[in-house]
Amino acid sequence: METGAITGHIDVAQVVLYAFWIFFAGLVFYLLRENKREGYPLVSDRTDGRVVVQGFPAMPEKKTFLLHDGSTVVQPRPDNEPPLAAAPVSSVPGSPLTPTGDPMQDGVGPAAYALRADEPELAFDGNVPKIVPLRVASDFHLDADDPDPRGMEIVAADGKIAGTCRDLWVDKSEVVLRYLEAEVATPAGPRQVLVPMTLVRIDANRRKVLVSAVLARHFPAAPGLRSPEQITMREEDRICAYFGGGHRYATADRLGPLL
Repeated sequence: METGAITGHIDVAQVVLYAFWIFFAGLVFYLLRENKREGYPLVSDRTDGRVVVQGFPAMPEKKTFLLHDGSTVVQPRPDNEPPLAAAPVSSVPGSPLTPTGDPMQDGVGPAAYALRADEPELAFDGNVPKIVPLRVASDFHLDADDPDPRGMEIVAADGKIAGTCRDLWVDKSEVVLRYLEAEVATPAGPRQVLVPMTLVRIDANRRKVLVSAVLARHFPAAPGLRSPEQITMREEDRICAYFGGGHRYATADRLGPLL
């Protein structure tokens, strides 16, 4: 037999090649299955949810992951999501959904949000919340050449005064302003509401903060915070979804087509 031959028909190179093929197929199978730890199984509107849409391979068993801060997370997540506040517009499978309640509050369509952990996102350089108000982040300040909106009135899409800017929230890791803190009047007294900075326009000449996403009456009902000086990841998603969804749901005329 020649060098490297095991038998007259099999040699070491063949064995290594077949072993590589088996390993590669197993790797693809493993990665496809691990990829389904988020987003699966898909929800089907057929046969009252009895159809499980997960494809091949099936979903993996739940696994607990240890995070860098010592906390843990289970994937796939437990089945604790709230019921969907939307219904199909017709009985045809695949029909679009329409909100059944207050779409800005129920988290559907453009106002949908992810159920991320109800804990603050931590800074890269320490186990401390990375998004905090400037009154807490004493080592951050606004540039002297930039307009300071604190103390300015907030004007909503209907032209009415919705509240007053009291502070700004900074992302200490990215060194960027994330939210504007507004003080708004409610029947129970004033409350603090965060507005995403990406939906804010500051008119320095008129000393006004313009928010075109929602109306003034929507500010008191905006999602609040569990703590006045930190924001959790789930609270972030809810706030961004609420104000972002206003571009679609704030007024009845925004629901129709442009043409």
